[in-house]
Amino acid sequence: MSTTPQDDAERIRLKRLAKLQGAASSSTTPAASTSASPVPPSTPPPSKPVAQPAPKPPAVQKRPAEPAAVAPSPVPLKKKAPVVVAPAHLDLPTWEDETISQVLNVTLKKEVAEKTAYEVVWLKGLADELQGEGLPLRLTSEVADRTLIARLELDPQSMSDDLEFLPVLASLPAQQTVTEYLVKSWKRLNAARSALLRKNYVPLEQQQGIVALDKLRDLIISYTGLTLQEPEMFPQPSSKPFGPAELVPSLLSLSTLSGPYLSTSASQTLLDSSEVELFLQDLVRRFEPDNELDGILGPVVAHLCFHPSISEGFVNDGWRNVISGLEALVSVKAIAAMITRLPQWNPENVAAPQFEKTSLLGPLLGLGVFEREWPSIAKTYFSNHETRPAGEISSATASLRGTLKTLQSSLFQVFNALVRASSDSREAVLQYFARAVNLNRKRAGMQVDPATVSSDCFMMNLQVLLLMFCEPFMDAAYSKMDRIDPAYYAHSDRIDLNDETRINATNGEAEEWSKQQPPAASPNFITEIFYLTLAVSHIGQQKIVNNIEEIWKQQDDLRRHLDVLNSDQSWRGTPYQARTEASINAAKVQLDALWAAQMAYEAQLSEPELVFRTISFVNFVSTWIIRFVDPQKKHPNPLIELPLPKEVPTSFRVLPEYLVEDVIEYHLYIMRTNPSSLELSGKNEILVWSLTFLSSTWYIKNPFLKAKIVDVLFYGTWKWNEQRSVLTSLLNTHPIALKQLIPALMNFYIEVEQTGASSQFYDKFNSRRSIAHIFKVIWNNQLHRDALKNEAAHNSERFVRFVNLMINDVTYLLDESLSDLAKIHELQTEMKDRATFEAKPLQYRREREGMLRQLERHTSTYVQLGNSTVDLLKVFTGETKSPFMVPEIVDRLAAMLDYNLDALVGPRCQDLRVTNPEKFKFNPKQLLSDILQVYLNLSDQGEFARAVAADERSYKKELFEQAAGIARRRMIKSSDEIEKLSLFVLKVEETKATLQAEEDLGEIPDEFLDPLMYTLMRDPVTLPSSRVVVDRATIKSHLLSDTKDPFNRMPLSLDDVLPNVELKQRIDSFLAERRNKNTAFDKPAADVVRMDVTTE
Repeated sequence: MSTTPQDDAERIRLKRLAKLQGAASSSTTPAASTSASPVPPSTPPPSKPVAQPAPKPPAVQKRPAEPAAVAPSPVPLKKKAPVVVAPAHLDLPTWEDETISQVLNVTLKKEVAEKTAYEVVWLKGLADELQGEGLPLRLTSEVADRTLIARLELDPQSMSDDLEFLPVLASLPAQQTVTEYLVKSWKRLNAARSALLRKNYVPLEQQQGIVALDKLRDLIISYTGLTLQEPEMFPQPSSKPFGPAELVPSLLSLSTLSGPYLSTSASQTLLDSSEVELFLQDLVRRFEPDNELDGILGPVVAHLCFHPSISEGFVNDGWRNVISGLEALVSVKAIAAMITRLPQWNPENVAAPQFEKTSLLGPLLGLGVFEREWPSIAKTYFSNHETRPAGEISSATASLRGTLKTLQSSLFQVFNALVRASSDSREAVLQYFARAVNLNRKRAGMQVDPATVSSDCFMMNLQVLLLMFCEPFMDAAYSKMDRIDPAYYAHSDRIDLNDETRINATNGEAEEWSKQQPPAASPNFITEIFYLTLAVSHIGQQKIVNNIEEIWKQQDDLRRHLDVLNSDQSWRGTPYQARTEASINAAKVQLDALWAAQMAYEAQLSEPELVFRTISFVNFVSTWIIRFVDPQKKHPNPLIELPLPKEVPTSFRVLPEYLVEDVIEYHLYIMRTNPSSLELSGKNEILVWSLTFLSSTWYIKNPFLKAKIVDVLFYGTWKWNEQRSVLTSLLNTHPIALKQLIPALMNFYIEVEQTGASSQFYDKFNSRRSIAHIFKVIWNNQLHRDALKNEAAHNSERFVRFVNLMINDVTYLLDESLSDLAKIHELQTEMKDRATFEAKPLQYRREREGMLRQLERHTSTYVQLGNSTVDLLKVFTGETKSPFMVPEIVDRLAAMLDYNLDALVGPRCQDLRVTNPEKFKFNPKQLLSDILQVYLNLSDQGEFARAVAADERSYKKELFEQAAGIARRRMIKSSDEIEKLSLFVLKVEETKATLQAEEDLGEIPDEFLDPLMYTLMRDPVTLPSSRVVVDRATIKSHLLSDTKDPFNRMPLSLDDVLPNVELKQRIDSFLAERRNKNTAFDKPAADVVRMDVTTE
């Protein structure tokens, strides 16, 4: 049987009507729709979403009576009593008919429609149905649902054989969507309600009218929700988007700064700013009790959060409109709670980069200024910096920071509203934060592919939000610190710690510890936020700082490259000129791009509020960790007692290493880039933190972290931009520093000798340079000098080992630096003869120039390290002498000084004359002065004079004569000091004659010689494991640097060696028999000592 299009249309209409009427009469409440899912962000939201299960429509709900609004009146004056007007009566049936007609813009009477040229829609079909049922042509609450369905069923695009009805169809707004019609009806209903309340009707009758309006409101809102969920349920225009997307412009219009995406006028949006909240509340009131809100507003939220304007970043203000709309949505608690229930709130089965793009708030969190994600920012605001006015760059930075603060503040308002909406939504927010952390664990690695993790902007914004959440519990008195669960990692698996390095334990030990912890209640919100902030900071700002440091390195490399190209002009006039000039220009362009990228990073990382928040958080964390290890659990009231107990608590050992690492790394970063920010807060915390773990280094396993603590103190003593240093004053006044600084630095100077790392040989010099500088800064404080004497007196073994290592360093560093300076002198001398050098082959010249550049780079490092260590030796020998006089130290000290004095004033000194010695930090006058000062400091020590006299390799009286002459001519030393040096040399010569007389022993039996030094043993001892006999002084000196038997590498201490009494007796007998035989004592005194210090 064939059918016509008209038959099909009628059948569809009847089917829809039956469905709606059946739903309206149903007394059951359908379950909340779960099939409604927001449109994926990878493509623009479609205008026709997939149909959703229909929510329960127009079951009209009664509202509580609302009294008429009465304005407060002032205190009445004593006037005549006002005339009281009796309330008028409300003709409810007539008023109801007129009001429904006005609100829905419909009528049941043709003549009414004709009078308005059919602007009021004549519902001819409904009128015929009512007449057929014997009902009057009057609009009432009882037929309101049929009235609204009849209106919504009308399709301006349809055809009709009823000529009388054609004008109605022709007059319908062709481009009006169902949602537009319903929202306009809702607005007209609000106007009708206001008008009713203004009238002076009988209260009971007025209340009846309000009830009728509330029923009509619920009906309109019900069908609005139905239309948002199933946009194609009723006829819609084909040439414009409809459904959830229709509400988005109204939400975007709430921003006070609308961008190009909101160029529409208020008349083109469904709701103005004053109506949005009321409309949302009506939707919530209607659908939230039936758990249908997700399907109604979920797609609206998705359209808003994935709005295309976000993808343009800060180029326009579209993102502001999105944020404003989102703030309006979450201001309603039920909507805020609903957002966290949506599938796209925390999408499953996505990788880190997709998580940022597909989670509802990911696109907004991805906004920022970093060059990698938003290259146009750096290019627009900071390129061509050499030609831009400084004021323009400062203004651009301030503008970007203002924009970032606005974004982050608004995002916090949104997340805070979500947290406060319900316990479920709070848990959903915590899960979102944790998911972002766990998906981005790769960011903690040394080399990370940006394509495999979320962006820096995403992580930075997430960290700012968490820092804001931390503010309420980070008060100055740390009153809420104890509310943080110290065993959180055992009580919660929210943060993935698999394969995470621990402070001083293995992962197996950490797992065992977790199993041993008793069950506990779920962690509180403060605990959750604290540990999440720690995790996000580790993969957020700390890793972003690495990007800046990489930029700094690239800039240094480019500058050196440019210096090489510009200094060597041999390419001019050659076939290589064009290529070289292009290379120079390319390097300049690249350098400018790097500078722009750096400024973009600093616009965020150096933003004052972020710096303050981060310092506050790092202070809190460092104090929390110290309280963690404090046996009294009360730090900072009172301050912790140092050093810490030798037994390290397991609960501390199993903590993730990044808790300690990130505190240290941020201290380093802020010291180097923004030390002035620590003036108000942070200095005390940095000092106490550093000395806590330097004085108790056994608490931290990683040697590099301990070395960085020393670096923090080192940078804290530097003066920045002619301002005072951050820590110098505290180092000289704080009670913990006065007591612990000297022993802590000495202890680490020793410990860093053997770190177990492949680079330990070079790493130790960096740490020791820092230590030497710190010693120099505090040396004028007598309290610190007294602490040094105390160490020498009460911890002599450790002090001697410290001195031994210091002498080792001076020996190596001066030998390397002076040797390199001699090579540089040779190369510079060769290149000074330009004609001869240019005649050499090109390859030869390039090799020699490359060798010179390489020497120049690392020679300055060795020279600086050598200078600082010699300076340290100078001040220490001036303060305490006895530790330098022990047998295992004094001979090596004398030999080292003699050797370097020979290099500075002997025949080899001419090889040290280099061009621009200041470039290498080489100051021969100062170095000579320091070495002579060490001689002077120890000149009253007989053991030292004996050691110098016994140095047959380097000691010569003539070297001191030459040094004294230079010191007088260059005014390096005073006359009294030169005289004192002359007396010392005379003493050395006398001692040398005595030694020659004592040691003129003839042939010495091999069994009496030390197997390592080949010198006569004075106190032979037997090593327990290898059974080798050596001199006690020899093995003691060896053990200061290496705690293993030199012959079989087994562990060894000085207490283990066995005195060889029998051999010592034989040696003593040998010495007694051979002493004073054919010695220098038989010679005239004038032939033994001839001291002649030149003054020329």
